Order: sequence, then C-alpha cells, then structure tokens
Amino acid sequence: MTAIKTARERARAELTWEIKQEARRQLAATGASGLSLRAVARELGMVSSALYRYFPSRDELLTALIVDAYAALGEHVEAAERAVPPTHFRSRLRAVCRAVRDWAVQHPHEYALVYGSPVPGYDAPEHTVEQGGRVPFALLGLLRDAWIADALDPAAAPAPTSAVFPAVLAEQTAVIAAAVEPDLPGPLIARGAMMWTQLFGMVSFELFGQLRNSLDPADAFFDYAVGQLADFLRLAADPVF
Repeated sequence: MTAIKTARERARAELTWEIKQEARRQLAATGASGLSLRAVARELGMVSSALYRYFPSRDELLTALIVDAYAALGEHVEAAERAVPPTHFRSRLRAVCRAVRDWAVQHPHEYALVYGSPVPGYDAPEHTVEQGGRVPFALLGLLRDAWIADALDPAAAPAPTSAVFPAVLAEQTAVIAAAVEPDLPGPLIARGAMMWTQLFGMVSFELFGQLRNSLDPADAFFDYAVGQLADFLRLAADPVF
C-alpha cells in the first residue's frame, strides 16, 4: 500500500511540475494577467476539471508560481553570498546584488511576476512573504554581521544631513530589528532598506528597458552603483591577507 501511495505521490508531483512549467510558458507569452487554467489544461492535453484537482483557481496557480520564483531567487542569492568569506562584507554585498541581477536577466518573466506590475484582481496571500523576504533578510543579515563585527566605517560615507529620525520610522525599524538583531540601530536598517529598493529599482529599470539608449549595456553602471551603495552603507574595506 505504501508503494502504491508513493507512486501516486510521484505522479502527482510530476504533473504539478508540468502544470507549472506550462504556466511559466504562458507567462512569457501573455503575461500574468493572461494566465488561464483552461489554456494550461488544453496545452497539456488535460480536461479542465482534472487540472482543478491540482490548482482549484488561477490565483492558486499564480501563488505557486510566485512562491517558486521567490524561492529560486532566494536560493540563488544565498548560494552566491555563501561563496564569499563571511568577514568580506563589501564582497558579500556585491555577490548578493550581482546574484539578484543575474537571476532577473535569466528569468525575466518570473521576475516580472514578483516585482513587476500587480496582477489585476489578484491579492497574494500571507504565506508568500516567507520566501519573498529571503533577499532583504540576506541584506539585513549582512548589515547585522558588519555591525556586530564593528566593520561599519563612519568615514566611508558622508555624515547624515539631519540627525532627526522620524518616530514612525523608528517604530517600523524596531519591528524589523526584532527579527534579526534587537539592538540593530534604526538608521542602519533604514539605510539597508534604501539600498534594497535601489537594487531592485536598478534591476527593474534595466530589465524593463528604461536604460535603453542611455546606460545600456548596464554592467559598468551596475557595478559602479553597487560600490557607491557599499559606501552609503558605510561598509569597511574587505580584509587583505
């Protein structure tokens, strides 16, 4: 009985994979708003009622694709960061940023699904947050490690123009700090959030053609900008042995 159940589970997993692969092909052809369960079933030679046993609605299929995309990006970024010595904070930042860009260029339609325009009528459920948070948590972890190691160089970037840190922002960053390091300063978390949005802004501009006829190809611009962002975060130079 166990063997029969295992075979059924394998068959279900294989067909689930095929459904999602066909859905990804549709994303490339029509975009997320054009995704259709009936079209997916037709391309796979299935009746719609059979496909509904795997994904009862278009939104559930979209959610599965979103979770997969976030997970794949997270795995790619985390693997790139692990390849760098842990005390080389600038190199870790560069690895994270380049990994985000590389994955986006290799998977433009999946990137657009999670970081492009919202899909009309779709509201992502809460459980997408865990995978969606992997890249920002990688950046936060880097900042936490640099702060604990006293590797944030005050001379690496200009002093703030204002010492005022808004009370609302202090409350927001305190909630974030509680998840990674309770004593992490709010202004440092805010700078990390600015860096995070800058990173995805650059990647989106490149991927969606906003740099055409100006900074395209964007390799030099991207690497230069990441160096500037490392200065903005006040990361000290990597150790030299």
